[in-house]
Amino acid sequence: MYSWSSCCSPTLLVELLRAYLTSISIARGDAGSRVYAPHPIVDWRAWHEDYTDPDSALGRRLVAVQAQVRAALDWSAPGSVQAISICAGQGHDLIGVLAGHPRRADVTARLVELDEHNALLARRAAEEVGLGGVEVLVADASMTDAYEGAVPADLVLLCGVFGNISAQDIANTVGHVPRLCAPEATVIWTRHRHPPDLTLYIRETFERAGFGELAFEDSPPFGVGANRLLRSPLPCTSGVRLFQFVGYDVLQPDFHASQGAT
Repeated sequence: MYSWSSCCSPTLLVELLRAYLTSISIARGDAGSRVYAPHPIVDWRAWHEDYTDPDSALGRRLVAVQAQVRAALDWSAPGSVQAISICAGQGHDLIGVLAGHPRRADVTARLVELDEHNALLARRAAEEVGLGGVEVLVADASMTDAYEGAVPADLVLLCGVFGNISAQDIANTVGHVPRLCAPEATVIWTRHRHPPDLTLYIRETFERAGFGELAFEDSPPFGVGANRLLRSPLPCTSGVRLFQFVGYDVLQPDFHASQGAT
C-alpha cells in the first residue's frame, strides 16, 4: 500500500500538511478569493519589472532558468525542436536564450499567457530579434486545449507556476505533463522556497511521474529544477485542466507581492 511516510521525510510531511490545509481553506473560501480578498491583487505587469535587474531575486532566477534552457537546446538532437511555455509572462525565459543561440532557427515555440499586455510584450520581443518560429497565444494556460498543435514538445517550461497553485494541483500538473511531452523531453520548473518549501516534494513527484532529474539549483528564494522524461509519453487529451491558478498573494499572504514568491 502506498504511504506518504515511505517517500517523504517527517519535515516534508509537515510542510505538505500545511500546504494541504491552506488549499482546503482556499477551497472553502476561508482565505478569500482573487476578487474579494482584502489584500491587493498582484500586478503581473509590474511584477515582471524585476527581470531587468540582474541583482534582483527574479533576475538571478532568470539566469538559472536560462542556463537550463541553453543546456536543453545544446543536448537536443539535430533537427527541429518544439517548445512550449506555460504561463509564459513576457517570455524572458525562452526568448532571451533563443535570441543568441545557434539552434534558434530549429526552434518552434508556443508561449501561452493569459495577460494580454504581457503577451503583447512577449510577441514584440520575439519579433524584435527575428524569432519567426515563436508564437504567443493569449489563452488559459491551465487547459491542455491551449497546446493543441504545439505538442508533443521537446522542451516544456513551467516557470512561475508552482508557487501559484496548491500542492494537490502541483501533483496533478506533473502527472499530466507527459501528455505534453515528446520522448525524452526536458521540463524546466521553478518554485519559491518560503515555507512551506515544496521543492523536495516537487522533485519526488517528478520522479514518481517517470522523470529523471537533470539538475536542481538553489537560487534564493527560488529553486530551479530540470527533469527529463524517461517513460513513454501519454497522448494529449483536450479539455484536461492541469491546475487552478490561485495566486501566491492568496497562498502566501504573509509575503508582499514585491517579493515575487512564485
